[in-house]
Amino acid sequence: MTRKETTAMLSALTESYISPTNDTRIYWAKEVTFDYYTEHPIRVDYMKFKPVNNTISGIEKGDFYCFEIKSCPADFKSKNGHNFIGDFNYYVMTRETFEQVQELIPYKVGVLVPSASLFQSLEVIKKPKRKDRERSIYEMLLMMFRSANRDRLKKG
Repeated sequence: MTRKETTAMLSALTESYISPTNDTRIYWAKEVTFDYYTEHPIRVDYMKFKPVNNTISGIEKGDFYCFEIKSCPADFKSKNGHNFIGDFNYYVMTRETFEQVQELIPYKVGVLVPSASLFQSLEVIKKPKRKDRERSIYEMLLMMFRSANRDRLKKG
């Protein structure tokens, strides 16, 4: 499988993991960009927001999950795509890549790999630890909304 094919497969599995039934009550976006007009913009491959409930306080106490796709050890070792700004953060990679880079994975970052059952789903092989978010819920939701809207407009 080529690097491009691996990235496509991991991306499809991530989308299925985030929203297995395409439920509109699951809030997520891909390629979420922050600090857009600065010298150092960052892009998170996938972000998910999970409110506690739909009250104001439930939304404000919600959690953000960030997912970074890494198709191979060279991709992992590049400077791009290590943007862990969520409450819970994951790398998504093949088991082979994980075995080669596991010593380099930060303590609080979790890892998802394709399951052994014909790559039909992802499984957690390293659980993430909660990280204190440095950005406001308002900025996080706005950037997710902007990215989701961009994708909606592309399809239309």
